[in-house]
Amino acid sequence: MHVAILTVGNELLAGDIENTNATWLARRLTEEGATVARIQTIPDDHDVIAGVVSEWSASFDAVVVTGGLGGTPDDITMEAVAAGLGREFVLIDDAAEQVEATIDAILERRSDIDFDLDVAWYASMPEGAEVLPNDEGLAPGCRAGNVYVLPGIPTEMKPIFETIADRFAGERASREVYADAPEGAVARELGAVATNFGVEVGSYPNRGGPTRIKLSGADPVVLDDAMAWLRENATVNLYESERAVKDARKESE
Repeated sequence: MHVAILTVGNELLAGDIENTNATWLARRLTEEGATVARIQTIPDDHDVIAGVVSEWSASFDAVVVTGGLGGTPDDITMEAVAAGLGREFVLIDDAAEQVEATIDAILERRSDIDFDLDVAWYASMPEGAEVLPNDEGLAPGCRAGNVYVLPGIPTEMKPIFETIADRFAGERASREVYADAPEGAVARELGAVATNFGVEVGSYPNRGGPTRIKLSGADPVVLDDAMAWLRENATVNLYESERAVKDARKESE
């Protein structure tokens, strides 16, 4: 399954907020076995959002959109997604019930708060959308076709994603090992293992620390063979974890 991640928000482009959603989603999707094919950040612009959603929904198996849900003027993501999918932007009764229940729960705890918000705006989605409940906030997420729309607040986005994570299951797998040496010391062997076994190779240097090596592919047997070859042919020490590298360094001191 090839998945694209679209994060929406002027604040992300301005650097006012760190885009942790993209990194977290990419990691979780990969863990589920999906292949993350694109990651892009775009502004709170209706036409831009609609255009990317229209293109990506036709190009990838799934699109995950975060950000721009709520009641402020720049929260236009849902409406733009509807436009990008060629669907009407309509009030979803299930979503309205969830929003109203959340407001009631908040008022029970905080009677001093006076809510003046447009429930219909929070609960409007692309026509025919599946509502994804938000137990941590006001704005529900949704699935419309192969497009998943989630809140941008990480503490709301993550729990919702976990309820749908198994929908992104794929056959892609990976194996990791840590080299107690700079990246360049294993470059030749990594090139050979990629060529000989047809696996994807990633190496991630860590200044002063071990180099993480990751082999990825669709066939677990091939991955095991590739890792066995790498262990046998590497001219540097390879370990199962960063902790194992640190322990080995202590023993040699």
